[in-house]
Amino acid sequence: MNSNKKNLFNSYNLQSEVIKIETKLFNMKLRLLRCLRGPKQSSMQNQREELQSHHDHMIKDLSSNFKDTTVKILLLGTAESGKTTIIKQMRILHINGFTDDERREKIPEIYQNIHDSIIQLVQQMGLLGLSFGSLTTERSANYILSLPADAPEYFNEEYCDHVMTLWNDVGIRACYDRSNEFPLLDSAKYFLDNFERICDVDYIPSTEDILHSRKVTTGISKISFRVPIPKSMGGGEQEFRMYDVGGQRDERNKWIQVFEGIQAVLFLISCSEFDQNLREDATQNRLQEALNLFRAVWQNRFLASAGLIVFLNKYDIMERKIRAGKHIVDYFPEFEDFSKRPQHKQSCFDESDWTKMFIKQKMMDITQEQFKRNSRNQCDYSSSERECYYHFTVATDTRCIRDVFSDVQQMILCENINGSGSTLF
Repeated sequence: MNSNKKNLFNSYNLQSEVIKIETKLFNMKLRLLRCLRGPKQSSMQNQREELQSHHDHMIKDLSSNFKDTTVKILLLGTAESGKTTIIKQMRILHINGFTDDERREKIPEIYQNIHDSIIQLVQQMGLLGLSFGSLTTERSANYILSLPADAPEYFNEEYCDHVMTLWNDVGIRACYDRSNEFPLLDSAKYFLDNFERICDVDYIPSTEDILHSRKVTTGISKISFRVPIPKSMGGGEQEFRMYDVGGQRDERNKWIQVFEGIQAVLFLISCSEFDQNLREDATQNRLQEALNLFRAVWQNRFLASAGLIVFLNKYDIMERKIRAGKHIVDYFPEFEDFSKRPQHKQSCFDESDWTKMFIKQKMMDITQEQFKRNSRNQCDYSSSERECYYHFTVATDTRCIRDVFSDVQQMILCENINGSGSTLF
């Protein structure tokens, strides 16, 4: 920390302590006024209003100083948990979305998502012992396999016909139904269902197309935006800076570069990945990997002062899998005992509800675990008052993210102001 930052930090802490003392005196005066009775009631009322005004001024002064700082949020989670989609949502909600030129720049990325998906499905047919529904589809499969790994620059009529033939084949659909057994983009069905529209020569990606598009995050990216502050907290605007880092195992060693000065960690976990394994390690269950990573983040001493918010993401895909006959108990046998707990029966009405609560409880249990120090980077929170906040989300649903982030934003502002002057609230 340089000398300017240190002086600012010391000045801010000193002001917070002064405000704490003044607030305690204010509360003592209020209690004294409540005990007094007599003919000078109107005078006492005036004093009380004056003290309340002084208290409001202190809150406004503290929140004003907080607005001068930038709230830094770090997005963490395993690969394909939805971190980059949250960044896109912040741009849609707070930076006027995407221009037509920016939308056109996304076309190669969307084309590659489609190309990767259809190649993966065709390649897995033989490995899963599945057959195509017709000779026509087999010819289309041979055509796709003859192409390079990079998507065509343009989707010509021949390419479009072959892809649509394949996606309408009963064999390919059966292969898709078993896509938990091999790596396939979550957005594969979305893009293939919308393939005819995307093939149009005048195609410009919609906002939903951009939200569903996927590109591996490498390194560190960030987005800055401003959001309005409620009048009750002083009004005005607050600047937020959100950092996105790669979730693959080989990218996680870069995370520590952005740990300093982080006020909040937004940890994303994909509820839908209970039946899938990692791309980089075919023996490791994705949900278990995410839980292990959450434990490491929760206990990391560099993030000790940061608020922790969990987005239990992609529950829409999870519900779709359960309707299709997939069950988390086949991968986490302890779910059977959990689903018999009477304390959850009031809020859980079907298997999807129980699955969501099970994953959430898994994370809550981690925050209460007996601490075992395996690394000097770990910190024990088992007996502290540190809290973790949980939200079920669909990262591609803008309305859902707007509502949830509004709550998160207010929580972060309150937590930071409380941390600077805890006796105020």
